[in-house]
Amino acid sequence: MTVSTGLPTEHADRVAGQPWPELATELDEYGHALTGPLLTPEECRALIALYDDEYRFRSTIDMARHRFGSGQYRYFTHDLPDTVRELRAALYPKLLPIARDWAVRLRRPGTWPANLEDWIAQCHAAGQSKSSQILLRYGPGDWNALHRDLFGDMIFPLQVVIGLDAPGVDYTGGEFLMVEQRPRAQSRGAATALPQGHGLVFTTRDRPIRSVRGWSAAPMRHGVSTVRSGRRHTLGLVFHDA
Repeated sequence: MTVSTGLPTEHADRVAGQPWPELATELDEYGHALTGPLLTPEECRALIALYDDEYRFRSTIDMARHRFGSGQYRYFTHDLPDTVRELRAALYPKLLPIARDWAVRLRRPGTWPANLEDWIAQCHAAGQSKSSQILLRYGPGDWNALHRDLFGDMIFPLQVVIGLDAPGVDYTGGEFLMVEQRPRAQSRGAATALPQGHGLVFTTRDRPIRSVRGWSAAPMRHGVSTVRSGRRHTLGLVFHDA
């Protein structure tokens, strides 16, 4: 595991500068919220360039082979690029109050520690010791089926996907999809085009909604619509290991 220096970074400053109260409100209402820029175009291109460096990754998943959709993604090793490591470390403490608030409403344990490294150590102690940070690549005709990124009992309820290409310029189609299963009603869907360098914070499995008995959990899944042209890359930041 890479050890953090604890020093502030430019990525930490960008994360700190996001409108977190407004993002928390959107997460409460919709289960997802779009941030402002977290990466520069140059940083996005640098991450895309890593995709073909197989030594950076612990495994490669062919989605069609596993019937997850079509396209490919790779899990980083624990030796994360600085950009990925710094963003993940900066985002965790901003997401933690939201995660704890949701846990209270849903009457679930919300005992995630204040420090990301301590939480990841707990994941490893429970047998979830594989890196879960993902770099994804889609070409024309590729898509991702609706799913949840759950790898075991140790779960952090929020995650972040960052667009690395410019929609409408580098590719068309490929919207990020979220579908909410509503109690005694039809499901509700949302489609978001991810601007280059921006992040979408979204629920890992569900969001709290008011019910006649107080609060209940509305299950949610995410995926990607069919890419029509070009090539689409995203960075997935998950806050529990696999």
